[in-house]
Amino acid sequence: MKTDDLAQWRIDNVPAYNRNKMKLGVFATNVSNGTTMTEAPTSFVSTYDHNVEIAKLADSLGFELLVPVGRWKHFGGSTTFNGNNIEVFTWATAMACNTTNIMVCATSHTPTAHPLFAAKQAASIDNISKGRFGLNIVCGWFKPEIEMFGKEQLPHGERYQMADEWVTCVKRAWTEQDFTHTGKYYSIKDGYLSPKPIQQPGPILLNAGNSEDGREFSAKEMDFNFITITTADDAKKLVKDISKRAASYKRECGVMSQAFVCCRDTEEEAKEAYDAILKEGDWEAAKNVMDLLGIESSSFNSTINEFSERFVAGWGGYPLVGTPEQVVEKIKELSDFGVEGLILSWLDFRQELQYFGEKVLPLLEQEGLRFSFNG
Repeated sequence: MKTDDLAQWRIDNVPAYNRNKMKLGVFATNVSNGTTMTEAPTSFVSTYDHNVEIAKLADSLGFELLVPVGRWKHFGGSTTFNGNNIEVFTWATAMACNTTNIMVCATSHTPTAHPLFAAKQAASIDNISKGRFGLNIVCGWFKPEIEMFGKEQLPHGERYQMADEWVTCVKRAWTEQDFTHTGKYYSIKDGYLSPKPIQQPGPILLNAGNSEDGREFSAKEMDFNFITITTADDAKKLVKDISKRAASYKRECGVMSQAFVCCRDTEEEAKEAYDAILKEGDWEAAKNVMDLLGIESSSFNSTINEFSERFVAGWGGYPLVGTPEQVVEKIKELSDFGVEGLILSWLDFRQELQYFGEKVLPLLEQEGLRFSFNG
């Protein structure tokens, strides 16, 4: 398919490329506590049934993406943060069978899944979902998880070299038949995969690499990069950087991000709710995560000590705290800087997503960032 034809096909068929200027997703419902390291009360539980409720609601509201956390172990603390976690490919299949329009993603660690196996799973879910699958690729920064699989944690730069080869194998499996690959990390003899994915040339690829290596990897191989935003101005710089890098490969890489929402009718109520999350924060779990990120990842190194509150309330996501009008103002600012989508999380996903649909979505439509959706 020609480049222009592919672009139009994606606009017509792939929700992540639809005409909404600001795409929206729901993040981290497959893990206990979602993105909040806190003992603050919530009705959210990471069970299958509750996940289905949230997925159906997001689908009915016209959201574009459901993105899970790829997790195998927990981060300790009083909450045993993320300790209860549903395996992501199984989860994506289940969510696809319970929704109609929204895209479902899986988050795959390159060291723990052979690329041919991941390509097969992805192609199968893409067929089951009728072309609504996305693959979020992570290189494996959480050392205890990698060691749990009997794997060696590679140096940061080499992880991306391995991921680059991993993606090459996946893409070949989606587009070729009976191919052979002999590389440094993977070997495939007469690789065969059928059925092929519905999406062409394959499901959309996502990555959240913020380091130099991560941004270069996304620019070269991914369809979207989930940047970590410290400030709105920082978002502007990262969007330009990734766009420039992608252009050097004669391709495009979209930019999205992760945000935590605490929205109420008044600013005082929103701040009170946000402060309640921090007051009951699981600071031990937050410290464990930040220590691991500081040691094992380059994504947050320069600002890790400034983000303790953001990790307790939102896993480092950009805070959208305030009234519906204030939240929309912040989202519009990010959009103006070139951020194309946000995957969102809340303390109480089901209740607060409903509120978001009633109070925030109409304002996003008024700003021209979203179009009305009738299911």
